[in-house]
Amino acid sequence: MLLPYTLLLIAMLSIQLGAGLAKQLFPMAGAAGTTSLRLFFAALILILVWKPWRHKFSRAEIKNLFIYGTSLGLMNLTFYLALKRIPLGIAVALEFLGPLAVAIFSSKRTIDYLWAILAMVGIFLIFPSADLNQAIDYLGVFFAVLAGLFWAFYIIFGQRAGKDLHGGIASCMGMFFALIVALPFGLIIDGEKLLNPQILPMAVAVAILSSALPYSLEMYVLKRIPSKTFGILMSAEPAIASLVGLIFLSEALTSLQWTAILSIIIASIGSSLSR
Repeated sequence: MLLPYTLLLIAMLSIQLGAGLAKQLFPMAGAAGTTSLRLFFAALILILVWKPWRHKFSRAEIKNLFIYGTSLGLMNLTFYLALKRIPLGIAVALEFLGPLAVAIFSSKRTIDYLWAILAMVGIFLIFPSADLNQAIDYLGVFFAVLAGLFWAFYIIFGQRAGKDLHGGIASCMGMFFALIVALPFGLIIDGEKLLNPQILPMAVAVAILSSALPYSLEMYVLKRIPSKTFGILMSAEPAIASLVGLIFLSEALTSLQWTAILSIIIASIGSSLSR
């Protein structure tokens, strides 16, 4: 039964490698432009795979899918805007506050508030002391936290959208609506850059690594391991992102920032265990 766990590790690595590749694409396509390209190719791949036109949607399903997709689109956009300004590991750790908040506020256990305090300590430690040379971009932090907020909405409305629909149908329609929401930002902010055909191969790779491949693998894994176990394992993503940032983007973090990321990981694991 090691296959689901191996596939989940591949999915997490894929997402963070896709984020690292996307950051390398920013100088040519911009953060908003890269978001639009990623969502376009991801939506195209998922629609061709799942063929949603065969399904007859109700008005309520369309409403839930639109809100779900809007959350997904804005989550991707704000995360890439954050990634443009701050290291990958820090951006992922701060974004994780969204699902952590959903888990904590949906619980009535006292211990979950301790996990919230630990996460807040992590946020405080993200910011270097005044005597350190390495500065942190506060606007980047704001975008990362905002991405976490949209991730929280994505979780809540994603559950509603997928309640009565096949997971693949819900995912591809959510990606389609995410594209509709994010595309205007890409065209307005980075429209001219999107005309460069040289960026297309990297954009397709980002879409596959960041969306099509990991979402499909996670869908497979979720049916075969407990949701609590899934949440605990997913909590390792900030650490994986930090290592990807260090190896592929040369984004070295201070010891305090590594401690901050570890605090957020422990808070996420603790929340999953007490859920």
